[in-house]
Amino acid sequence: MRLHRSSPSTVTHLPRRGDRLRVLVVSESFLPQVNGVTNSVRRVLEHLAAEGHEAELVAPTGPATYAGFPVTICRGAHLPFYRDFRIGLETQRRLRAAMERFRPDVVHIASPATLGYQAARAAADLGIPTVAIYQTDLVGFADRYGIAGGTRAMSYLTRRIHTSVDRTLAPSTASLRQLEQMEVPGLGRWPRGVDLTQFDPACRDDELRRRLAPDGELLVGYVGRLAPEKELELLTHVDRLPGVRVVIVGGGPEEERLRALLPDAAFLGVLHGAELAAAYASLDVFVHTGRHETYCQAAQEALASGVPVVAPRAGGPIDVVDDGTAGYLYEPGNGAAMATYVRMLHENAPLRRRAAVAARRSVEGRSWAAVNALLVRHYREVVADRRAVRAARAA
Repeated sequence: MRLHRSSPSTVTHLPRRGDRLRVLVVSESFLPQVNGVTNSVRRVLEHLAAEGHEAELVAPTGPATYAGFPVTICRGAHLPFYRDFRIGLETQRRLRAAMERFRPDVVHIASPATLGYQAARAAADLGIPTVAIYQTDLVGFADRYGIAGGTRAMSYLTRRIHTSVDRTLAPSTASLRQLEQMEVPGLGRWPRGVDLTQFDPACRDDELRRRLAPDGELLVGYVGRLAPEKELELLTHVDRLPGVRVVIVGGGPEEERLRALLPDAAFLGVLHGAELAAAYASLDVFVHTGRHETYCQAAQEALASGVPVVAPRAGGPIDVVDDGTAGYLYEPGNGAAMATYVRMLHENAPLRRRAAVAARRSVEGRSWAAVNALLVRHYREVVADRRAVRAARAA
């Protein structure tokens, strides 16, 4: 990370044309990692480019540029229990140098943890307003991995990070309640958008279905990381149902164990673009198992593809899935209840068809353009608030 330091303690903003913003995005993960954080950061950068704003990205991995904006690769390390995932470990001093060079109006901190915390401190030192995106339930993550003292440590870290920024945006009502209980101030709601062109029922691939279900089986799929916090062992309840075939899209440290648990399941690996869209639209039912989702973008993409969703009544799915219409919510951890809903949809084809139509309709107002326009309004509000505070102090 080649940065140049300068001496001022506050940033002098560069002149801009019109109302363009300069946004420094700091993300705990980016390409080639494929996860909710990476996908939302991509959409934010694409929106900023389309609207004529200026931006840069700091992340532990990534290409040289994205959406026409430069990407700075910071220091990082691999998690010992998840070698495919790299976290940022950049110093506050070097992040401050990046901010002094770019002179952003606002710093967008995506799913802050180690890197995000240092970025928040650096921005505070320079008087730059910050918007943090709460996207990873670190407390639930630590609890699921059984890290000694991890739950307390992650609760402390979450609160410390989010009390040091100007505004924290959470994707769901459940996440907002969680942060309110931690007494985090400055909360706002920012849901996730969905690409209604990419994810569409018309992407259904009949050849793929014939290959996966040669005897007309009901295709029940999961899309996402194969990691312990996803509680994917619950899929064994679905795998036992007659006339059902489980389809798994994704990769991660749990893959070998899951292949042993689900010997008849189809593992398609990590898919992108048209292949991913076809996999979604070719399913009959989408299932999610993990209870620690702050939003559950995969469920939303399934709904856009016209696929009913069965997911835990916890976290993001409570807002994402229209229970009883576009799918069903079950008690977290109750694999038998999940399987009961799948069996009901299997045995009642008219019900399944109605749920498929309702699924697509339920997300038609959730485009990324609308969602990211809301994000930019949040940017402008924190910038205006900080300028008002400066003016009051000067007066």
